[in-house]
Amino acid sequence: MQVTRVTNAVAARPPVRAAQLRVVDGPDRGLEIDLPPVGVVIGTERSCDVVLTDSFVSRRHCSVSPTSAGFSITDLGSKNGTVIDGVAVQKVVAPPGVALRIGKTLVQLMPADEVLDIPPSTADHFGALLGSTQPMRQVFAVLERASKSAAPILFLGESGTGKELMARGVHDASPRKDGPFVVFDCGASTETLIESDLFGHTKGAFTGAAGDRQGAFAAAHGGTLFLDEIGDLPVALQPKLLRMLEAGEVVPLGGRKSERYDVRIVAATHRDVFGEVARGGFRGDLYYRLAVVEVHVPPLRQRLGDLATLIAMFLERAGAGTLAKQVGGAALERLERYHWPGNVRELRNVITRAVALAGPDDDFQSLPFVLRPTAAAPEGPLIKADRPFHEAKDELIARFEREYLTDLVQRAGGNLSQAARTAGLERKFLYKLLERAGLRGKAESDEETDK
Repeated sequence: MQVTRVTNAVAARPPVRAAQLRVVDGPDRGLEIDLPPVGVVIGTERSCDVVLTDSFVSRRHCSVSPTSAGFSITDLGSKNGTVIDGVAVQKVVAPPGVALRIGKTLVQLMPADEVLDIPPSTADHFGALLGSTQPMRQVFAVLERASKSAAPILFLGESGTGKELMARGVHDASPRKDGPFVVFDCGASTETLIESDLFGHTKGAFTGAAGDRQGAFAAAHGGTLFLDEIGDLPVALQPKLLRMLEAGEVVPLGGRKSERYDVRIVAATHRDVFGEVARGGFRGDLYYRLAVVEVHVPPLRQRLGDLATLIAMFLERAGAGTLAKQVGGAALERLERYHWPGNVRELRNVITRAVALAGPDDDFQSLPFVLRPTAAAPEGPLIKADRPFHEAKDELIARFEREYLTDLVQRAGGNLSQAARTAGLERKFLYKLLERAGLRGKAESDEETDK
């Protein structure tokens, strides 16, 4: 009888998901390992499972093991402590995405990524989006499947890549297509007004609240709510959004009674969400509720095969249908060499401006395309404050990663194992970097050719 009870208890125990440890800051930045179910000991001693080179880390600093609820973390009597959100902990169970400060090293604990091998779509469009290149058809394949469900979707990508159009396409292809589609910009207002605009408010909730008001969730009831730039949502409001995602109910600002809404959430951001979670700027539990389906939207420079089609479309929209048939030649080659920091949004503006400034006898080759200087050898500062900080930073990092990885794989002759050793990276982490830079398919193809 006793044995039966034990067996049932073991069978009923929630499964432990595969998990990963990532060093996001410190001397060992970039280190990434898979966590075994039994967990690991972290320290500088060579006998530890995870050996760090940070001199501020103790010989046996702490232990970490994955559980069904997150991660069990135990400090092993370290000199400088194991710190979460500024608080030293002795033994705690923390949620996925938690970041540990160990000495001068920041370690993030995440469930392991699960990569699904979905064949690219055969379509060259999804909603209002056009694209026949491999990166876009892979995105279309995911959206075609995800649209049929009610699962939250998180779009990650640079500004101007068409994330709002994708969200609209998901809504139009979903069972909720006859319901409302509401767009809410999380970075467009103050914290108090964002809370009111999202969740609504009651009369007298704040100065100027002359009556009750419904928020974006109420407006999107029965449909889809697109939360643009979700990375800008104040941390103080994130628990309230999490409650809406988990329970389907919120309490209006100044109210006491919760309201229930049937809303599908689709969100987007150009920020590095993993980095924001590690720095405490975004809740890990909210990230996992939003990113049930995570879609990385490729920048225009990674899908230049779509450039001619997009140019023709924008020419048609600008009332220059005759020029749309002339796309090609030296003018197209010039546009293909450009780096397109503003992505498709910038391309639309460049084409619209060229048509507006064109003379009566101009053909496509003579259109006045105005592009930002590429500054191969700049005389002034390399970095200019002509747009938002995070947007400029993300572009610079993305450019560095792409150029570094391209040269790395070329030097290794397409051998990704050799490339990982040269770069001092785990092979699995190198795969993710290549995928983010739009180089993974090409690198793997080169590797197969060399075999």
